[in-house]
Amino acid sequence: MAQPLTERSGALPDQPDHWTEPGAHLVSEGVYRIPLPLPLEGLNAVNVYLVEDREGPVLIDSGWAGPETGKALTEALRPLGYGLGDLAQILVTHAHWDHYTQALLLRESLGVRVRIGRGERHSIEGLDLNRGAHPEQAAQLRACGATELADAVAGMEVTAEEWAMPFGPPDAWLDDHEEVPLTERKLKVLATPGHTRGHVVFGDPAAGLLFAGDHVLPHITPSIGFERSPERSPLRSYQQSLRLIRELPDALLLPAHGPVTLSTHTRIDALLAHHEERLDAVAREVRKGARSALDVARALPWTRRLRHLDDLPDQHRMLAILEIDAHLEVLAETGVLCWDRVDGVRHFASAG
Repeated sequence: MAQPLTERSGALPDQPDHWTEPGAHLVSEGVYRIPLPLPLEGLNAVNVYLVEDREGPVLIDSGWAGPETGKALTEALRPLGYGLGDLAQILVTHAHWDHYTQALLLRESLGVRVRIGRGERHSIEGLDLNRGAHPEQAAQLRACGATELADAVAGMEVTAEEWAMPFGPPDAWLDDHEEVPLTERKLKVLATPGHTRGHVVFGDPAAGLLFAGDHVLPHITPSIGFERSPERSPLRSYQQSLRLIRELPDALLLPAHGPVTLSTHTRIDALLAHHEERLDAVAREVRKGARSALDVARALPWTRRLRHLDDLPDQHRMLAILEIDAHLEVLAETGVLCWDRVDGVRHFASAG
């Protein structure tokens, strides 16, 4: 049984009971949401969006490169009268593999044009698997005081799948405030660094749509700065990017993970409030005596089940500690905290 959505200006097309249900789901005139499978624990689908156009359909994001993705995308396009070879171009919000790599595979096999934000150039050109799976994150973890975890991350082997994964520059870069002219609509590119330093969203103001990628997700908080070439203060950038989108007219939220959501503004308000609460909690732990990002991360609960940091898998522990480090950085930048480096580890204290 479908769950109807009700838009401010009228009824939206019905959506399936669960957002991961395969197929092409109409969300607005000429726009379809297509969930594609992911081989990731805890995140088993990504939404890509098909935008119809007289010069050929445009895909926004593409999925994780592989035969399952290609099969699911082919089956979703078929009832609409399209095949993979009909795609005119693919616009990508950021260079994480679940968004970018299938686009490169389609370019290799079919010659589809691929475009991505210019800010992703750092991570795309900086990828060197000979350095390991997560070399930047291992170095960051050492500065956070998590030496044991840093050693484990540094020792993670690059898998055969990772070596085989298509990766490289796009056909063209997208610039902030650039307009992508289609015959039926104009898509506006907006740089929204934070999740990655080159993340972009695509706005369709005339239709009241925001193709948000991982910038604004309806049910989960996006990771911050997890990429090959992270910036120094990804949380600051993320907060600024959220406020940038909040200043625009409200729009239907078309996220990469999760269901279509009626108000982008409402979710942005919740995300901004979450990070303010987290900043307060981090500062409170430092005042109580925590010194490193590891200390703070161990003092706070994680996930909806309120688990202890040490009970999380290594990958999740890494993300948690780096998230705390990003919050500590903002608190230092705003003068709430100060820090010094002790034996290679950043130690924080209340300023003044």
